[in-house]
Amino acid sequence: MPPDSHFLKMIREIQKYNPKADFALIRKAHDFAKSKHEGQKRQSGEDYFIHPMKVTETMVRLKADTATICAALLHDVVEDTSVPIEEIRKLFGSEIAELVEGLTKIERVKFTNAIDYTAENIRKIMLATTKDIRVMLIKLADRLHNMATLRHLSPQKQKEIAKETLDIYAPIAHKLGIASIKGELEDMALKYLDPDAYKLLVRRIAQKREEREAKTQEFIKEIKGKLKEQGIDADIQGRAKYFYSIYKKMKEDHKEFNEIFDLIAIRVVVSTVPQCYAALGIIHELYAPKPRRFKDYIAVPKSNGYQSLHTSVIGGHGRILEIQIRTKDMHIIAEEGLAAHWRYKGHERDKKFDRKLAWLKQLLEWKRHSASAKDFVETVQIDLFENEIVVFTPKGDPVSLPEGSTVVDFAYEVHTNIGNHCARAEVNGKIVPLNHVLKSGDIVHIITKGNAKPARNWLTFVKTGKARSHIRAAYHITAEAPHEQKPEGAEEKKSLLERIELVDRKISLRNFKFSGCCQPKFGDFLSAYLMKDGKLTIHRSVCPNVHTLDQNRKVKVRWKAEEDAKGVETLRVTVIDRVGMLAELLEIISGSDINIDSIRTRSKRGHVSITFKLRMPTGVNIKDIFPKLRGMKDVLDVKRLRSREKSVGG
Repeated sequence: MPPDSHFLKMIREIQKYNPKADFALIRKAHDFAKSKHEGQKRQSGEDYFIHPMKVTETMVRLKADTATICAALLHDVVEDTSVPIEEIRKLFGSEIAELVEGLTKIERVKFTNAIDYTAENIRKIMLATTKDIRVMLIKLADRLHNMATLRHLSPQKQKEIAKETLDIYAPIAHKLGIASIKGELEDMALKYLDPDAYKLLVRRIAQKREEREAKTQEFIKEIKGKLKEQGIDADIQGRAKYFYSIYKKMKEDHKEFNEIFDLIAIRVVVSTVPQCYAALGIIHELYAPKPRRFKDYIAVPKSNGYQSLHTSVIGGHGRILEIQIRTKDMHIIAEEGLAAHWRYKGHERDKKFDRKLAWLKQLLEWKRHSASAKDFVETVQIDLFENEIVVFTPKGDPVSLPEGSTVVDFAYEVHTNIGNHCARAEVNGKIVPLNHVLKSGDIVHIITKGNAKPARNWLTFVKTGKARSHIRAAYHITAEAPHEQKPEGAEEKKSLLERIELVDRKISLRNFKFSGCCQPKFGDFLSAYLMKDGKLTIHRSVCPNVHTLDQNRKVKVRWKAEEDAKGVETLRVTVIDRVGMLAELLEIISGSDINIDSIRTRSKRGHVSITFKLRMPTGVNIKDIFPKLRGMKDVLDVKRLRSREKSVGG
């Protein structure tokens, strides 16, 4: 069949970076896949073959080799046509066949529910990835195009896939260091998970683009000129911010759009490491650096291989500039991550490369001790969480861990035997308890004893899947033990559970447990879900994991009114509507141990009236929280409602 223009354009791109590619084999894979998908349509109504072509285009963008390009073209042939994997192996060789097989979903008939099916497919892809990184690269490209065509699915399916993308695939792209794919996946997920916020960001960014680009170019010209005076030839570009990164920062830092977006982000790319540090000094002479905003990821790279110098400075007119400084090689690694490493080294494996995939092996190892696929998915979400710290061994070797990790997590990360025989720990030269939480820059020394063994209560404070897996193995625990969910103490948790009641009196269930992911505290707004073990699992309503649960199993619960409570109070707060406003109000109210029975909102001309029905414990007066509420940004009025006002104003 004659090649189409898209295929010819793709071939020209491959020729630019790999003139020795096997173009005959690529053409053969293209023609074979196109013929096998002939007549198939996607839900959008488009020819199915558009999908493998889009996936392949992403792989070409990452400068993939011949085998990867062929596998990308063929990745759905075994799953969606009658072609067996043996035929792929016969026509295209074992290397391509193994990549395709790693991407082929497990037969659905083996599973009784969608959660197990999803979890086992994620696990299968991860297992294949530990053997060959290219499996995950193709899978990420596959998810990227699926997200781009999500509008053709039902709203419920859109949210499910977007949530899975945000929880699993974007963090995997981050772990692999592929910043461009991570950012695109997050932006497309946000579009379906919070469409109003997404549209608002798109509109505001478009409104400010022209003014912003002009100011950015002024700073670039000034920096470039100063560097050139000192003999440093640099490529300097304005750095676009992804919508989700702005959205996330607004949520986490409780900042307005302008406070985040008015920061000007600039990237400086030079030739050598010494030039990176020289450029940093020149920029700090040119502009005043902001205190505590310098990070050296060249000396201590991130766990995914990322290296750069980060600094924030105050430019002209008080504008804040966020500046990254890196070499050309560092820039490639920052954009392409492990994909770039594989490109330079071929698919040869070395010890350094294997260490970068150690997190995958840890997740798979943990799965062997897990009772359910759902447990596995939850642990994947925790272990992929991108906020990390870097601590050091006494020899100065860096060790990357998730935020909140303890010295026991560190011990297991260094070596299983060190974790199993950990007896004492020193941090920065001082003896600390084994549940001591580490922070970036700590120097950790583990003292082991031959007769020491893991303690069961370690499960109440360890953070990493690797540590949990080995502690469970020591005690032959195959499922999440109840005490793992009680870091605050069993008695305290039991007392809190006794203060929860069902809203629906027709349900007689009394068997409650708190989730281990968000640790609800008294006064938190609650969401409860009926699990397969017959228990109700209680989450905080703002817990991100509630979106992954079956909403048909949701059960209404609330905190019981205390025996010594003063009774019900009704509070009305009038605010200017903005992202995160309700969460901030809830934090102040529940932080004062006030029980929230209900919330109602009414919008009028850009203002929102939020009415809270509250139960006040002894010693707390509703007026005690007025100064905090009135001191909040965008709060217009705070009012205690009397009985007549409640009936009239509702």
